[in-house]
Amino acid sequence: MAVTSASVQDRDGAKIIVSSLSHKHLRLRLIWADCAYRGLLVLWVWALRTYQKIKLEIVKGSDNQVGFVVQPKRWIVERTFGWLNRYRRLSKDYEHLSQSSEAMIYAAMSHLMVRRLAKIYRRSCYGMDS
Repeated sequence: MAVTSASVQDRDGAKIIVSSLSHKHLRLRLIWADCAYRGLLVLWVWALRTYQKIKLEIVKGSDNQVGFVVQPKRWIVERTFGWLNRYRRLSKDYEHLSQSSEAMIYAAMSHLMVRRLAKIYRRSCYGMDS
């Protein structure tokens, strides 16, 4: 994960993130992206690895859609933003440094995952169904 300033275009920020992921997470095979990431970025991502290629798949709506229609896979990103906005420090842009924002996102997501793991652990230890 990387947090960049607002002056960095999305495609340039994606290159920072994907290049850091490409050699650390070798099981990564597919990345879903918004229409803003189409173009040469798709080829750039494909060329990152010689073996075990990464595919950048652009998620877009149908050509004949009228009005608002939820795009496939887009709800995953929006749901995550909703979870992050529940944390007070992330609900507004309080941080002066992008590193501080990144650290707060790590803390919030770690808290979320620990709570989920604790729930699973309680269910397995005590035989609870719900």
